[in-house]
Amino acid sequence: MLVAIDHQMVVIHVQVRKNFIENVLLDGDSRVTIIMKKLRVQLGLSKPKPTPYNLPMANQTITKPLGLIKDLKILVHGIPYVVTFIMIQSSVLDSSYSMLLGRC
Repeated sequence: MLVAIDHQMVVIHVQVRKNFIENVLLDGDSRVTIIMKKLRVQLGLSKPKPTPYNLPMANQTITKPLGLIKDLKILVHGIPYVVTFIMIQSSVLDSSYSMLLGRC
């Protein structure tokens, strides 16, 4: 299900394993995919791999990612994608979103 918030932002639902995640921000201009630490814990995903770089955010700040969740299979409208997520603290992004999908 796609839900347009405004002309620039689209929110979708994503399935991870048997879990349906709401309020996933879809941003085709972003080159990264992001998952919040809180959601990783809720989903019981494996510990992240180290991230050797910092991540520039849209608000011009730089954040140190908590790690990478590599090769996670997700479903968007029943279509499978294998995605590597950068895990960050929830306080870095608007807490309304638990994931951001960039170019998959």
